Amino acid sequence: MLLIDYTIKGFAQVLGSDAPAPGGGSTAALEGALGISLLRMVGALTAGRKKYAEHEAFIARLIEQAEEIQTEFLEVIDEDTRAFNQVSAVFEMPKGTDEEKTARKNAMQEALKACTKTPYKMMQLCDRSAALASAALDKYNTNAASDFGVAALSLKAAVQGAWLNILINIGGIDDAAFVEEYRSGGQAILAKVLPAADHIYQSIEQSL
Repeated sequence: MLLIDYTIKGFAQVLGSDAPAPGGGSTAALEGALGISLLRMVGALTAGRKKYAEHEAFIARLIEQAEEIQTEFLEVIDEDTRAFNQVSAVFEMPKGTDEEKTARKNAMQEALKACTKTPYKMMQLCDRSAALASAALDKYNTNAASDFGVAALSLKAAVQGAWLNILINIGGIDDAAFVEEYRSGGQAILAKVLPAADHIYQSIEQSL
C-alpha cells in the first residue's frame, strides 16, 4: 500500500511504530506537500475576488503551478521510502566471499546515492514552492494570512528535513564528486529557501 493512500491516522501510526520506514524523509516530503497545498488554498481563496482582480492572471498561474508541485511532492513521499528500502535490501546480501563483499559494497553505494537524490528532489521542489510563495506575498487574499504563514513554515521544515537526509547519506558515499555536487547544491537551495520562508512568515506575523 502506498503511503499516500493511508489515512492521516494510519500514516501517523506507522510513522510512530518501530518500522524503519517511513521516517524523516517521507515526513519532510509530506511537509512540503502540505506547504504547497496551503499555498494553493491561498490562491483559490484569492481567485475571483474583486479586491484582487489585478492579480487574477498571476493567481491562476500560481494555482496551476502549485497543483503540479503538489503532485510531485506526493510522489516523492513514497519514492523516499522505496529508496530507503533499497538500502535495507543490501543488508540481506551475502558477504561470505570477496566477490560478494565487493558486490555488497557497490550495491550500498548505489543505494546511498538513491537516498541522496530523493531528498535533493524535495529540496528542488521547496525551492520552486518558495519562489512561488514569495511572488504571491503582496497579491493574495489577506484573510488567508495565517494559512500562508503556515505554508511558509511547512516549506521551511521540508527543506531542512530533506537537507538532513542528504547529509546523513553522503557521509557514507565514497564518490567525492557526487558528494560535492549534492552538498553544494543543497547548500545553495537552503540559502534561498530559508530566508524566503522566514521573510514570508515575519511579514505575515507583523501584519496580524
